[in-house]
Amino acid sequence: MARIAFILLCHKDPAAIVQQANRLTATGDYISIHFDARGGQAAFAQIKEGLKDNPNVTFATRRIKCGWGEWSLVQATLYALEAAEKTFPRATHFYMVSGDCMSIKTAEYMHEFLDEDDCDYIESFDFFESDWIKTGIKKERLTYRHFFNERSHKWLFYKSLDLQKRLKLEREVPDDLRIMIGSQWWCLRRRTVEWILEFTKKRRDVMRFFRTTWIPDETFFQTLVRHLVPQNEIRNRTLTFLMFTDYGMPVTFYNDHYDLLLAQDYLFARKISPEAKELKKRLGELFIQTDVDFKISNEGRSLYGFLARRGREGRRFAQRFWESESTLGRSRELFIVVCKKWHVAKRLVGSIRDTTDITCVEYLFNEENTPLPDLGGIEKSLEKRARHRRAWVRMLFDYYKTDRMVICLDPDGFDLISDFYADRSGTRLLEIECTYTDDYLIGHARRVGLAGEATPESALKRLVPTIRAAINNESDRIHDADFEKAYRISELSDTDANARAIARFLDISEEVAQDIARTPHLFSD
Repeated sequence: MARIAFILLCHKDPAAIVQQANRLTATGDYISIHFDARGGQAAFAQIKEGLKDNPNVTFATRRIKCGWGEWSLVQATLYALEAAEKTFPRATHFYMVSGDCMSIKTAEYMHEFLDEDDCDYIESFDFFESDWIKTGIKKERLTYRHFFNERSHKWLFYKSLDLQKRLKLEREVPDDLRIMIGSQWWCLRRRTVEWILEFTKKRRDVMRFFRTTWIPDETFFQTLVRHLVPQNEIRNRTLTFLMFTDYGMPVTFYNDHYDLLLAQDYLFARKISPEAKELKKRLGELFIQTDVDFKISNEGRSLYGFLARRGREGRRFAQRFWESESTLGRSRELFIVVCKKWHVAKRLVGSIRDTTDITCVEYLFNEENTPLPDLGGIEKSLEKRARHRRAWVRMLFDYYKTDRMVICLDPDGFDLISDFYADRSGTRLLEIECTYTDDYLIGHARRVGLAGEATPESALKRLVPTIRAAINNESDRIHDADFEKAYRISELSDTDANARAIARFLDISEEVAQDIARTPHLFSD
């Protein structure tokens, strides 16, 4: 009978990881866990303590820091595979899952399903000939070396790519490999995993190549399986049910999707909403049941496409994605930095980015050219971003795979601030109070189009008090709203006072907050 060793990559929520591991091993299967080194030693210790009495649990041979799109995700998977292959000699299959995955069949059904066909389940399409990649760079993922993360160091990522193109540093793919691409959610037989681990030790040239490719978790295993395993033993599909919107964002499942999920011809599903507690409870109880008769209709993708298409055609049978997904999510925290002097806020946010692991996005509702990911077009204009504000920010949370994010807003965005505070997420605000000289206000008037280079001096002198009053009015309006968890730092306050406010705002230690508060030239013009 099939025995599955689940390979779990995770980075947060220790209690949920313990629960997931115990559930997946309850019927005799195994699990090997890699907990991201960024998650902290205390959280990892909590996981180990919670699972210390479970003999069917092991941990990756090494813990490393992982970043989306980086080789580190593949390396973490290999560490977890090595541990599982060595620790669980009776495991027949190795199944890749994440903390967002839930079983949608019983363990009994899974074992019988895998016993029926001696094969590997992995999506693998020709990298160059298929249209699997919908947005972003394609060929350049492989033919150039990527040393920076596109999400956390966007400017460096594209500068490095442009420099390599100018210097004609394009490289060749290893001669004997046909590069394949597909979903990272695979299920492989023991023999295949052994071949892959052996291959990684022998072919250092291939390992060097993939280490500097972009998003290798979509190409590494897909390529090696096709290279090592006879084609008739590969099923070009994933056993994990997942869907994507036209914007490349994963569709999230909620409590009312239980019957739909059970009817799909898959063993797992992702992403399950953190708020879908009833769905998780029912699926968890289902997993250990026996003699369950599943009626497979497999209509999930076509039904979703039908509803979404009708909405786009103007027949209001279904809401558009960015209208129906109108909440950020209860488990998420949005930190809003408000400042009229944008360069001051950007310096502060730059320090937050450098000293914490919180995702930071600058004036996304104020600057058209703010560095943003390609999300299918909604990011293209300020008008679209503002109109679909909550859905837009939710997409950024999903894209960056984070539950904590800092954004910058101009104080004239009172309606935006109010709307985010009305959301079910945890919202906090930090206002930066600055002093404004007459010269600064004149420059501000020119930057926003209230004055030009030819505007007479007399007109500028009359304009300055009006602009100053408008700025004060914006600040007063924010104060009068009495937002919860609203804090303030000031150019006129000392470093200790500002650090205390930053610590409460971000919920970090005062020691780290001191480093942020001491940002060089923070308030300089």
